[in-house]
Amino acid sequence: MATAMSLEWPVDDFTRIPFAAYHDDEVYVEEQERIFRGPTWCYLGLEAEIPNAGDFVTTLVGDTPILLNRQHDGAVSAFINRCMHRGTLLERECRGNASMHTCLYHQWSYDLGGQLRAIPFMRGHNGEGGMPADFEPSSISLDSMHVDVYNGVIFGSFSDSVEPLVDYLGPTVRADIDRIFNRPIKLLGYQRQRIFGNWKLYNDNVRDPNHGALLHMFHATFGLYRPTQTGGIRMDERHRHSTSYSAMGTSDDEDDAKAFADTKKVFDEGFHLRDESMLQYVKEYPDDVSLIILSVFPNLVVQQITNSLCTRQIQTVGPGELELYWTYFGYEDDDEEMTRHRLNQANLVGPGGLISMEDGEAVELVQRAVLREQDQHAFVEIGGKGDIVDQEYLVTEMPIRGFWSYYYELMGIEPAAEAG
Repeated sequence: MATAMSLEWPVDDFTRIPFAAYHDDEVYVEEQERIFRGPTWCYLGLEAEIPNAGDFVTTLVGDTPILLNRQHDGAVSAFINRCMHRGTLLERECRGNASMHTCLYHQWSYDLGGQLRAIPFMRGHNGEGGMPADFEPSSISLDSMHVDVYNGVIFGSFSDSVEPLVDYLGPTVRADIDRIFNRPIKLLGYQRQRIFGNWKLYNDNVRDPNHGALLHMFHATFGLYRPTQTGGIRMDERHRHSTSYSAMGTSDDEDDAKAFADTKKVFDEGFHLRDESMLQYVKEYPDDVSLIILSVFPNLVVQQITNSLCTRQIQTVGPGELELYWTYFGYEDDDEEMTRHRLNQANLVGPGGLISMEDGEAVELVQRAVLREQDQHAFVEIGGKGDIVDQEYLVTEMPIRGFWSYYYELMGIEPAAEAG
């Protein structure tokens, strides 16, 4: 039986990743306890999704169903979405409003704080049946998570020993969240995407700025993102979270043509759009950055791709399957024209997005290709070996190594004997 401890790491700088980590059932079960139920803060949703008392959304932390709701006093609570009676899923809708959460199976009802309030026939009928005489509903409440909110972004943790959220995020991530969530937001819509690959492969993908203009033809051809642009990557002190960033219009056309000379399949100067409105970037931040991919361990991505704003929540289904939950938003002070522009640019991303539909395919290609190669390793040296550091360029895989360094710690893996 494999465990995380039995995964082979031939070097200690995380430039080699065991393919078995993407497939093994026992490793996946261990991840649910050590990571998603461990000392981490997992993304649950946005405050804008539950503005009123009784508003709720249902989600997953790892593969644990979660019920997130707004209480009457304005507090935000999160519970395992499971009736304490027989374990039935409590709320089945993606979102809604309820004064009580009532189980469809036997009608046990819980208030917005998770406390059991009512059981039909609790004392039986005509003095027969029902609950024991000493039973008190006050003794039963939903299993809860610790919840904290940073600038409208809601996180939850199962751990009593988790560090404060502001420390977990760190100043670098907080600054990037503050930049995007700089004023009240307006929800624009949702998409869901099923990918038949391991959840860590998607984390690898979003932490890999090097692939952005090599996999995505639309990115490279129309200049939304190229590794020749001004940009780089930055991480928190423990390298578990990362941001890649770039600025449109900062590369030279002649230099780009030379840089992409061997990649005509993804960069074709002959391609043009009849309607170029999707490519327009309306500057709305004090810097020149037009693209940000912020990855927060273990399950959150926040994007700014020109004027398209979105959170992506990674939900695990099994060792070989995940679901992405995309939440698109703008700002409350957007006029109608800007809202239409953001919705138009939303076509860039999501399951059929012009620059992201390839990501799911790439993840699935890796998942399938390494199935019988689990004694081998991924080779992760673009951007260098040795120390994991911030970099002011985009041809790098450094944030992938940062993700695995924290994974390694949480999973209790013993260090390699020596670096290769």
